[in-house]
Amino acid sequence: MNRLAAFRHLCSAALVLMASLSAGSAWAQATTGSGENVQSVGGPVRLNLPTNAKDEREREREQLMRLKQAQQGVDNADLFISPRMAYKPSDFELFVRQQAGITRAQGDRADADWLDTLRRFGADLMVPQARTPEGLSLDLPTSVPDDYQLSAGDEVLVNLWGSVEGNLRLVVDRGGQLAIPRVGTLSVNGVRFGDLRGVILRRASQQFKNFDVAVSMGRVRSIRVYMTGFVNSPGAQSLSGLSTVLQALVAAGGPSGVGSFRNIQLRRQGQAPMQLDLYDLLLKGDRGGDRTLRNEDVIHVAPIGTQVGVIGSVNRPAVYELKGGETLADVLAMAGGPAALANRQQAVIHRIDAQGQTQLRTVDLSKEAGQPAQNGDVLRLQGFGDVAQPSARQMKRVRVDGEVQRPGDYILPAGSTLRDALRAAGGTTAEAFLFGAELTRESVRLSQAENYERAMRDLEVELTRGLVKGKERTIPPNDEVYARNTALTRYVERLRNVRPTGRVVLGLALDARELPDMTIEDGDRLTLPIKPSSVSVYGSVMNSGSYVFANGRSLSQYVAMAGGAARSGDTGSLFVVRADGSVVSNRSSSGWFVGGGAVEGLQAQPGDTVFVPENLFHLGNSAELKDWSTILYQFGLGALALKNLK
Repeated sequence: MNRLAAFRHLCSAALVLMASLSAGSAWAQATTGSGENVQSVGGPVRLNLPTNAKDEREREREQLMRLKQAQQGVDNADLFISPRMAYKPSDFELFVRQQAGITRAQGDRADADWLDTLRRFGADLMVPQARTPEGLSLDLPTSVPDDYQLSAGDEVLVNLWGSVEGNLRLVVDRGGQLAIPRVGTLSVNGVRFGDLRGVILRRASQQFKNFDVAVSMGRVRSIRVYMTGFVNSPGAQSLSGLSTVLQALVAAGGPSGVGSFRNIQLRRQGQAPMQLDLYDLLLKGDRGGDRTLRNEDVIHVAPIGTQVGVIGSVNRPAVYELKGGETLADVLAMAGGPAALANRQQAVIHRIDAQGQTQLRTVDLSKEAGQPAQNGDVLRLQGFGDVAQPSARQMKRVRVDGEVQRPGDYILPAGSTLRDALRAAGGTTAEAFLFGAELTRESVRLSQAENYERAMRDLEVELTRGLVKGKERTIPPNDEVYARNTALTRYVERLRNVRPTGRVVLGLALDARELPDMTIEDGDRLTLPIKPSSVSVYGSVMNSGSYVFANGRSLSQYVAMAGGAARSGDTGSLFVVRADGSVVSNRSSSGWFVGGGAVEGLQAQPGDTVFVPENLFHLGNSAELKDWSTILYQFGLGALALKNLK
């Protein structure tokens, strides 16, 4: 009986053990939702996702991939990139290009080259050659940083081995929970990725022993950030949760033409704004201020600060943005310093004054490099290589004044013309009088001065001969001869005090709409006056002055309005200086004095200056001296000189 009772007791225990194992298997199956989760006798526990969960996850991944491919037309895209935006240079960039002598060419390829020439520093980073993921210069990081905070939508890859095995692909749900089979759910919302392994390990240790865990990130959630301020595409942007401020700026097209590269703020709720200066990256390679974004972050781009253009013989000509207190030396350092053949002692600053005119100022870099740069300055370094070239190949400095959009000094490339100078100054105003355009040139002035001095010496010789003959005819000299000689001497003294202006007669038509295609020289000065409304009469007349111009009037009518010629006036030598600098004389029909004959019968033009010379040269038989009264004015003396001769 004892043996029978023992056998029955053993069978009963075996049945209890089998029921227990069966119940445990059923519990595990109910927990995982799959019959695959079984534990072999003496083997590790294997964890797998439910079949329906895996199918749903695969469908979700395929749908997301199709969406990205449809939006971007490429595979393996990590960012939703906006279409490429055309680069639009600011007004100051255009001004700097004009100072550098860069003009816009014709044709699609030429226009593209023009847009890529001498832009603001950093524009290449914000507007890459292709705005597609293949050409994007700022790809997402291949590894997730430890400070990345998990949130709903993130995918976590969990790998377990040891007493429990599993390769799990888990998604953080909307409540911030991560569900692990046979371990349960744990909250990971806001948990740093660097701390995630420890969180999972501690929780799983409550169920299993002698195992280890490795975690990595799968698909990263999308976040929404807001771009505000002076950006090319303000508004909400959908980005990867791994994106940084810099990548968000690239996706939004970067700061606009008037947006700052150096004053960018990351505004996060509950925290003080964080500053980003892109020049730290561009000049120093320092990306320390580039923060990883979070959902609902705001990136604000402030308006651009002080701008300075650097052109000429430097390593990196561009437009640079300055912060307070930065000097000319700092600007040169940003531009990579002077080039190998640069003049390191001097530079030229193009500066717009309060009247809107461009002024050129030479600075001594050895003494003035520490002075602050002003907003709108354009710093130019001349290269010794340019100076060593023939004059025809050197840059030309020209000043444009009068009725133009931007009067000032300009340095233009070799071979530039008057039309180029006018374009550099923004073109003419509606009131400009092109016929009266005054071009003064130093080389012409020097030539005129030399010839004028020679003419004056010849005139004095002729006058001396005339005076001697007069004395011989009147011994002793009477009062009339003495008075005439005295007046003649004073007249010559006044001529001696007059200096030629160096004006070049352009020979335009009265209704001209364009300057001649004439090559400029260094130091040229082009002045475009407003259309004059008067005609001036000077010299030996009864009432010198200016009189209102009226169409159809002759020059003789204006002489009559001045009271006619005085008794000492020599009407036979009368001449008129036109607004373009040309001269028409009664005594000559060649050279600069075109027309010949009765000048008084000519129709007056706006800006004419009529001059009636003194009849001081008619001494005995020296009538040939009369010619000197008009010959002297071929040297471009100007209306003011004529007025002062009386």
